[in-house]
Amino acid sequence: MTREEKASIIGELTDKFKANANFYITDASGLTVTEVNALRRLCFEKGVEYFVAKNTLIQKALDNLDADFSEFEEKAVLKGFSGILFSEEIGNMPAKVIKEYRKKQASEKPILKAASIDTDLFIGEENLSVLHDLKSKNELIGEVIGLLQSPAKNVVSALQSGKNTLAGLVKALSEREN
Repeated sequence: MTREEKASIIGELTDKFKANANFYITDASGLTVTEVNALRRLCFEKGVEYFVAKNTLIQKALDNLDADFSEFEEKAVLKGFSGILFSEEIGNMPAKVIKEYRKKQASEKPILKAASIDTDLFIGEENLSVLHDLKSKNELIGEVIGLLQSPAKNVVSALQSGKNTLAGLVKALSEREN
């Protein structure tokens, strides 16, 4: 690979990291071509991009970013085979893709090496379940809105359900005064 090709890949990776606040670094070594194609197909269906690059090129692209990814070096994340799953908006979608792929293929691969969700780092396979259950920003906003609306809905519901009783009570009281 020439310097120009390497520079091109580093530039492309840097742009992808800047455009996608959420990415997962995985190890899919040992998968056959058919299995990797199935993983790529599933990623495409779920709106996740799968990209394979050399570790040194990934590291150089990460170094071009404003965030601190030095923990990746300390924990030796970029060793061996590395594939990157990019997700633009939904931070847990790559984790869902990994779990779904494993279930369909009855496989232990791909293994989660690390993930970055809005520059928060999760290192190690043990974080996959946490990332899978992570709620997106829109889901959290929806829950908060639902909780805020709940008391108002209860008051309106109580008033609507008791309007006949309330009207009857007012009518009875007005007739009583006469």
